[in-house]
Amino acid sequence: MRRLLTACMLGASAALATAPSPAFAGKADDTLNAAFLGEVATLDNYKETGREGLILARLIYDSLLEKDFATGGFKPELAESYKVVDDTTIDFTLRKGVKFHNGQEMTADDVVYTLNLVASKDYNARYQITVNWIKEVEKLSDYAVRLHMKAPNPLALEMLAGNLPIYPKEYYDKVGPSGMATKPIGTGPYRLVEATPGTRYVFERFEDYYPGSPKGRAQIRRVIMRILPEPNTQYAELINGGLDWIWRVPPDDARNLSRRPNIEIRNAEILRFAYIALNPKIDGGRSPLADLRVRRAINHATNRAAIVKALIGGASRVVTTVCHPLQFGCPSDAEGYAYDPVKAKALLAEAGYPSGFNVELVVSSMPRIQAEAIAADLGKVGIKITINDQQYAPATTMWREGKVAMLMRNWGSYGIADSGLSSGQFFNGIEDDLYQDPQLVGPLQQANASVDQALRKRNYEAAARRIAEEAYWMPLWSYSVTTAVNKDLEVNLNPDEFIDFFRARWK
Repeated sequence: MRRLLTACMLGASAALATAPSPAFAGKADDTLNAAFLGEVATLDNYKETGREGLILARLIYDSLLEKDFATGGFKPELAESYKVVDDTTIDFTLRKGVKFHNGQEMTADDVVYTLNLVASKDYNARYQITVNWIKEVEKLSDYAVRLHMKAPNPLALEMLAGNLPIYPKEYYDKVGPSGMATKPIGTGPYRLVEATPGTRYVFERFEDYYPGSPKGRAQIRRVIMRILPEPNTQYAELINGGLDWIWRVPPDDARNLSRRPNIEIRNAEILRFAYIALNPKIDGGRSPLADLRVRRAINHATNRAAIVKALIGGASRVVTTVCHPLQFGCPSDAEGYAYDPVKAKALLAEAGYPSGFNVELVVSSMPRIQAEAIAADLGKVGIKITINDQQYAPATTMWREGKVAMLMRNWGSYGIADSGLSSGQFFNGIEDDLYQDPQLVGPLQQANASVDQALRKRNYEAAARRIAEEAYWMPLWSYSVTTAVNKDLEVNLNPDEFIDFFRARWK
């Protein structure tokens, strides 16, 4: 039904789509008009969890560092330079002359205030993993600070790059999270000039933006972001020139939109991937999943390549490991389980289940059609799947309590290209780890706490191979994001699911 509605809408809009003036309205007015499907809860970066709000936050705020995805390294942003003093200490020299949008100059006082505040227990930052490693930040001079960690954290620079923006001490002290949610002040390349929360946000280029920032001075004068939850409304506006950019466009709709002369379809792989976790300890270890041959059979029975081609598309690909192929420490030569239903049946028979068995699959925050495709494949070898749709929070609780046999979900590693946030997150002996495999827990805990990159790489790669051998998970596929864009607009989508609107330009 949805495809039919979309096709009808596209057909009805054909005449308007050929009109030259609306298609170039954004470029003519030097205004980038974009739309999200999902709402923005707050513009306070440390209280927001949605990708949409965090993308807008990077227009408004800057951090000490920026991640360079081309090299994998880090560039100074609000910092002029930085030095890793030892395993738990980093010194930052700050840029001079950086101004907040209210005209106040940024100094060490703002950096110390922000990072100590958000790292405190009372503050309750929404993503604790980004701040809970910070012990204290101290002022060395007006333009120098020293950051102390609670323990060595190999992901410290990753967290400091874009995830920990600096707030103006005086302003935030006055308005707090509620004020920053609707009237934010930052040092970023754009300043918020108008907001209708949940509906429309207008940003103008900050003319006093500091030279030398790796973000660069914004080339487009104005960005208008609207929340339009109905895809067909987005498509109609894109065709008729009311929008220049939309994202998360389904494959069928992308193909329809690609036929329009004023629209380009772009697709990029992101760090998010899907998997099914198999619980060998369900029912006190008496379930079929306790048998390694059964877990391997499940892997062999699923035609992941066909599902990717039919339902996922774009730059997505089959994933064979517990980590994303773009992540540090993810082995490129790990063997996956080839699609082989004959072998799957033989393994089931060998394990004592020649006629298969019944099992529940809890699906969390995933399209049901993808789960149904997997269930159909498993059904062909006798494994009868009952799908149980659950939201993320209850599904996580059920898994941690050992009440889930099979859990299907996706994981984005917080946009961090490091196995410490994939295998190191789920097999390190902590609450998500139902396996408690001694061959994994020790080495992963060691890797998670070390700044020795050679050791970390060695341990993560060995862990990924061990997990594949034991078939604790069935890795599924990576994801990609499709954008539909005014053909005269250039804007990047990074693997961490952030859009560099501040680097957008007209062709």
